[in-house]
Amino acid sequence: MKWFLKLLLSALAVFLLANILPGVVVESYMYAIWVAVIIGVLNAFLRPVLIFFTLPATLVTLGLFLFVINACIILIASNILSGFNVISFWWALLFSLMLTFLQSLLHSVLKEGRQS
Repeated sequence: MKWFLKLLLSALAVFLLANILPGVVVESYMYAIWVAVIIGVLNAFLRPVLIFFTLPATLVTLGLFLFVINACIILIASNILSGFNVISFWWALLFSLMLTFLQSLLHSVLKEGRQS
């Protein structure tokens, strides 16, 4: 149940950011749910492989190269789903930064709601 609620919050974050950022398009909330699922799967399986192969670049940049990996995962998700489109790498980078911030904000609100 907790996983499903996190998925819906991530989909909400994707949908909100797609309405705010002009370089990111999500056709419907259903596609936002699929985007959240695809990004979760890519983060679980592909991200560790990318981090391993780009470890020297990540160490040299003191971890900042991880932002590039996040943007690449967003672009891969954009290529997988037809209802999700990101115009360029820079929009994917901005989207991934804002998505991370918004997800952490929403998840912290969820944790506060359970404590009270």
